[in-house]
This record gives sequence, C-alpha cells and structure tokens, in this order.
Amino acid sequence: MGRALVLNASYEPLGVVASRRAVVLVLADKADVVHDTGRCLHSVRLQVAVPSVIRLRYLVKVPYQRRVNLSRRAVLFRDGRRCQYCGRDADSIDHVVPRSRGGAHAWDNVVAACRRCNLAKGNHLLGEISMTLHRQPAAPKHLSWLAVTVERVPEHWKPYLGEQLLSA
Repeated sequence: MGRALVLNASYEPLGVVASRRAVVLVLADKADVVHDTGRCLHSVRLQVAVPSVIRLRYLVKVPYQRRVNLSRRAVLFRDGRRCQYCGRDADSIDHVVPRSRGGAHAWDNVVAACRRCNLAKGNHLLGEISMTLHRQPAAPKHLSWLAVTVERVPEHWKPYLGEQLLSA
C-alpha cells in the first residue's frame, strides 16, 4: 500500500509506518495529515485521504539517539553501492580486519565490496596485500535509518527531514 513518515508534534521525524497504520492514527484523532498521496481509501460511509506525512498531536519524548542496525543493506546504502577497494558496483560486504583475525562485526570494520575484490582480499589484512580503502568506514549519520528503511526518500518528505538526511 505504501509508507508514511511520522513526525512528532514538534515536526521532528520519528519513524516510518505503513499507510494503513497512518490512516488508523488519523481516524483515531492521534495524528493530523500533513501531506497526502492523492489516493483515497473508501468505505460505505467514509472517504479518507491516504497520508504520506502525518504529525502526532502529542509530543513523544525520544530518550535516545536512534541508530541504524548493521546489515548488508545498510552498509551498501552507506557506501553508495560502490566497492570501497576499486569503485565498481558492490554486491557484498567485507570485513576490513577479518573476523577470523579478531576483527569485529561493527560499522567501523565493514565495507561494501565487489565480488572480485572480496575474493582477492580473502582472509588477509590490507597491509599484507596491495589494497587500499577509498574511504574509512564509520557509523551512519543521524537520520540515515530513515533512508535505509524506505530505500528511496520521497521528495515531499525532504522538507521535514532537512539537511540532516541530505548530509548523511
């Protein structure tokens, strides 16, 4: 059906929900439609616009900074689907310091890699073979979790996300 961006009462992005859940929040008077998709849900007595962006009517306290979970999809998104060794299209991930040599499965040790470079590197450290990284791996920025959730951020969401997502 689609997805909707959920904003706090202060217009801070909180998350992404299914459009059906967004409609339920609006019908329960817990949220207001900020932007709709142009489509409608119909019932016998009711016609409701399908929201794309909703704002909660009450302020939700967010006690922690949300982080992106480490996954293959998230690593490929962070690195722009480019191999960090040669620059070609990446289709896998690689541990810079292999796990068998004490490397952690963490944001600062995992990069996107093409199959050719991944096989060439194998179980070696970068110093043992003549491979270098184009960019040092690091955890994604503040709102990257949102882009990983939806793959493609709709244009009408960008004003609510501001510069935080665009610089991620």
